[in-house]
Amino acid sequence: MEVDEQVSQLEQALLQQAETLAREQLQNAETARARILAESAERLKLAGEREVLAAKLEAERLVRRHSQAAETRLAAELDRLRWALTEATLAGVKTAFQKLAQDETRYLGLLESWLAVAAQALPPGDLVAEARPEDEKRLTPRWAEIAARAAPGRAVTLVSHSQQSEGGIRVRLADNRARLDQTFEARQARLADDLARVAMERLFASAPDLGTLIHG
Repeated sequence: MEVDEQVSQLEQALLQQAETLAREQLQNAETARARILAESAERLKLAGEREVLAAKLEAERLVRRHSQAAETRLAAELDRLRWALTEATLAGVKTAFQKLAQDETRYLGLLESWLAVAAQALPPGDLVAEARPEDEKRLTPRWAEIAARAAPGRAVTLVSHSQQSEGGIRVRLADNRARLDQTFEARQARLADDLARVAMERLFASAPDLGTLIHG
């Protein structure tokens, strides 16, 4: 009988020990499960944040690319408009000068003023004025008076040149040490920057002053 009690007590002790061990294992499993779930949630959170960050970076990259493309297109369009307006301005100035050249009084007065500018700009010495053949014919009858007013005290010889030109006059020292080209084409080339500025002013709806291209 005593032996039976000892066996029963041993069984109870083993059962209690097994239950305790089972509870510990269950607690450990629950703890591990909670840790795994927390780690998984954190990984998912980090992955989500990385995906969100990557998406933001990609969106910013696309915005920059689209902005740069738009800026490039706008710059190209502005260049095209500036070129077109410059060409239109050149054509307008050329037409205005052609009309001016048909008015002999005004045109010869303009040539005289350009001769005066050249005489003041060039070093001392005899001068040679070169004009288109048709302009030489118009200037010759009045040349003495024109030269005297425009270049007082200096000898100025009038000759013709054979280059294609809308008009104007080229003045040089007789020894060719210096010259000033006052033909329409040369003045237009010197004023290229002003023409571009005028074109941009037109682009922004500002009225340009073209008078300096002819009279300046």
